[in-house]
Amino acid sequence: MKPLLIAEREVPLGGVRGITVHRTLPSRELPTIGAWCFLDRFGPAPADSMVVLPHPHTALQTVTWPISGSIHHRDSVGSDVIVRPGELNLMTAGHGVSHSEISLAGPDPLRGLQFWVALPDSALQTAATFEQHTALPTVELANGTATVLAGRFAGTESPASTFTPLVGAQLALRPGISGIELDPSFEHGLMIIDGRIRIEDTELAPGPLHYFGVGSSAIELRAESTATVIIIGGRPFDSELIMWWNFIGRSHEDIVTARQQWQDHDGRFGSVAGSYRAFPGADGADRIPAPPMPSTRLKPRRRHRPSPTAQ
Repeated sequence: MKPLLIAEREVPLGGVRGITVHRTLPSRELPTIGAWCFLDRFGPAPADSMVVLPHPHTALQTVTWPISGSIHHRDSVGSDVIVRPGELNLMTAGHGVSHSEISLAGPDPLRGLQFWVALPDSALQTAATFEQHTALPTVELANGTATVLAGRFAGTESPASTFTPLVGAQLALRPGISGIELDPSFEHGLMIIDGRIRIEDTELAPGPLHYFGVGSSAIELRAESTATVIIIGGRPFDSELIMWWNFIGRSHEDIVTARQQWQDHDGRFGSVAGSYRAFPGADGADRIPAPPMPSTRLKPRRRHRPSPTAQ
């Protein structure tokens, strides 16, 4: 069982002092893994290098998982929190939300992951919510420990809210072999954060996303040394997605409307407390304006490979 390798690409993260992130989802070959539709790995970077002014989202959940450093989150729901390593921020945009993300000065470099989870049709009009989980459940593995970020993993369930069947976990592995049971109705992705892992005769290096299609019921991970691994998965998402800038919609018109409402300061996205104009490079702005719409009609992201089955 050899995984499909999804290479990461460098993308400048928008913001006053935006950092360069390494993106694997969405990709041309693979727009989603279950409802997971976006994955950025950021850092290591200077601790205070992320300054992202208020910006909007629709039809998705943002999941922020810092590995080192800390991030100050504010949103239009009224949240004002700092997320630290081992803690999970989960914001559900529903019909619309806005938020800011500013990393804080400190001794440790900024490093972490941000995911988006696409919402199903039934949740598109829900009100925006925010939750922070500071004590996620863990489960012992044969040669390590798993922290359950979302969904159910190894019989243990995360308290984080989900709207479709999915899983997200971080594995801290010791040298040796760990057998990992998988839901065969899910497709899965593995990302090596630190260390090196082998699956059969395939070595998985840090950086890329390694994809396993529907039908895989277990994988055996052989850690050559201590290793940190992220696993995500879910049932293949059955709705077509239009993704543009920070919005998800079901049609080109959904995106056009959301963009215009953000530009018009429509109440759909609320407001984020605090002043951001003093940040170097803000040029007196308190929010990020939407870029111009492309000249062509936006189309759904579709897979450029056969339907997902175990490799």
